[in-house]
Amino acid sequence: MNISSMTGFVRQDGSIRTSNGDFSFTFEIKSVNAKGLEIKTKLPPNFDNLEYEIKNKISQKFSRGTFNVLLNVKNQINQTDISINTALLDVLKNESMRLYFENPDAFTKPSPAELLRISGVVCSNEESVDEQTSTLVRQTVMQTLDTALDKLQADRRAEGEKIACALLSVLDEIDFKRQCAEQKAADIQNIIRTKISEQIASLLADTQITPERLEQEILFYVMRADTKEEFDRLKAHVLTARELFANGGVIGRRLDFLCQELNREANTLCSKSMDLELTKIGIDLKALIEQFREQIQNME
Repeated sequence: MNISSMTGFVRQDGSIRTSNGDFSFTFEIKSVNAKGLEIKTKLPPNFDNLEYEIKNKISQKFSRGTFNVLLNVKNQINQTDISINTALLDVLKNESMRLYFENPDAFTKPSPAELLRISGVVCSNEESVDEQTSTLVRQTVMQTLDTALDKLQADRRAEGEKIACALLSVLDEIDFKRQCAEQKAADIQNIIRTKISEQIASLLADTQITPERLEQEILFYVMRADTKEEFDRLKAHVLTARELFANGGVIGRRLDFLCQELNREANTLCSKSMDLELTKIGIDLKALIEQFREQIQNME
């Protein structure tokens, strides 16, 4: 089955040796469930321009999920070759302290570590390398991203197949309950006929009853007793869900819609039920459908 979950995590290392030093980098990518596709990146200084390309690569491979992408880059030879933009740091320090003293309840006291993490404050050796080295490093970074995304995709598919197996088992239970309910409904047809006959006899004994009222009472019982459409639709929805699993792909939203339809039929079945045991089966059906709905929230 080519079915994916929306949850996964991957950590991928990469490196390249250049005349300006040995660069090493690490991607950490985490994905969780979401209604659509959302990508958040946290990139080191001088690598911000990779954001669009990173988001584009992710959107080409995945359709749904929230992705958090963290990239760390280091120059292992010249790690101490850094400078601090003191002018910018002074401006940030003064402004952050002003905001803090004016709104102590709304802001926490700024820390030096937080100020140093702001883009442009610390200039590392990665920012002073020549253009050729910078291009090579970025190319290797993006190749590492490709490897990371392939692994994440495999991870999500493995998780998706596990969830799909569990969901197919729940579908089997739903269909079994549907068959039990259908058999029970057939068994109580004679009881319903008896009730209708007794009600008609009672109404006919009342000389003031009008033909219109009699027709309404008969129609009421006939409609309450007819659950064939609900059973047919339940069977069709289960069959559609199985076909979706067999075809694979991005099926999360369609399964969610099917859950709504399954639940609607189960609710109608319970409201039409004229038998306690049939009502109990209907409630069991609703519980299974809810279990199915909860699990598909993580399907891509």
